[in-house]
Amino acid sequence: MKRYVWSSLDEAARIGALARPAQSRAASLRDGVETILADVRAHGDAALRELTSRYDGVSLDALEVSEAEFADAQSRLSDELKAAIVEAAGRIESFHRAGAPQPVVVETAPGVRVERVLRAMDRVGLYVPAGGAPLPSTALMLGVPAAIAGCPEVVLCTPIQSDGRCDDAVLFAARSTGVHRVFKLGGAQAVAAMAYGTATVPRCAKIFGPGNAWVTEAKLQVAGDPDGAAIDMPAGPSEVLVIADAGASPVFIAADLLSQAEHGPDSQVLLVSPSASLIDRVADEVARQLAQLPRAAVAAQALASSRLIEVADLDQAVQVSNRYAPEHLIIQTADPRALLTSVTSAGSVFLGAWTPESVGDYCSGSNHVLPTYGYARSYSGVSVASYQKQITVQELSEEGLRNIGPCAATLAAAERLEAHRRAVTLRLAEMEARA
Repeated sequence: MKRYVWSSLDEAARIGALARPAQSRAASLRDGVETILADVRAHGDAALRELTSRYDGVSLDALEVSEAEFADAQSRLSDELKAAIVEAAGRIESFHRAGAPQPVVVETAPGVRVERVLRAMDRVGLYVPAGGAPLPSTALMLGVPAAIAGCPEVVLCTPIQSDGRCDDAVLFAARSTGVHRVFKLGGAQAVAAMAYGTATVPRCAKIFGPGNAWVTEAKLQVAGDPDGAAIDMPAGPSEVLVIADAGASPVFIAADLLSQAEHGPDSQVLLVSPSASLIDRVADEVARQLAQLPRAAVAAQALASSRLIEVADLDQAVQVSNRYAPEHLIIQTADPRALLTSVTSAGSVFLGAWTPESVGDYCSGSNHVLPTYGYARSYSGVSVASYQKQITVQELSEEGLRNIGPCAATLAAAERLEAHRRAVTLRLAEMEARA
């Protein structure tokens, strides 16, 4: 992990200190994804079978997971894991239901009623990766808010394993959240199927979920295609930034840094602290704990592009964090909530020594599908609102038009839109004539 003293850096060096690992959008990747999308659009299910055979090494008889396969998956799981999935889903539901958007009705002037009504998206597609490790927690994070939003049809794609099955825990989690249909598809071809539809996979209005570079590129391409689908947010590798003071536990901090570093070689972790001594102790502890990890090789690659940043004080630490806009922000200080009011850009915040980022990944109730790669400056994590459309409605009585019509007519005239003005003034004249 590279070490920096923030006050000694000029602007160019500060930019470099907070630079993320470059995301590959090489021409070969873009062209490869474009070819897959075109293949699925042209050949549908046949292309999906051929691509699954080519990339996953499995020949599919059926693209969709059957009821028997759901039942078999459930029977193979331990009672402990099934109970944990149901427990986590309950907390995720509690938090997301409480934060769901509500209809609004306001009388903005006498006789002028303005409303906001909520409508669920007709059909949404969820992507749950299963590359380095299957992610049943992602099925929960995507499926629970979709159910609360009231989406009539929720489909999910997850890669098939070498044994010809999807991950048992992912299937159980999907069924637990009310996902309607699951398909044995991964990669860019899964995104293509959900965006454009095939004879078997229904076309979706919006696609949610993380994935590798091919999945990310496919989501970006279908989002940019008028015939494609909307997406939840741009995505990049997972990341965490920890703000800590001299009294923080180096053991806890090292564990939090490594929990993100083990996600993938392009993940990034940062420690920002005014204590040089703490930074030294954390560096030593990271090395000690790293040697004990099964995914040590992966984490070590991520640590190569990670940062230890010494700052003047905690206020400057928050300034650095806001500039970086981390996916996950952990604050391990004597009074972490005191810093929260100054945090303006972060996907999710974890306060205090007893709040590891891992609980947000699994079961605290917040969503773990979050903006990465600096997108926390302008995007929020997945929520119930992500699955809904907010439609405004207005209704005026004659009194209402008398009250606000002259305002509209004046503004329309200022914009030289005469038809707009007359749409109001003709009605006002009709009222006057009847009076």
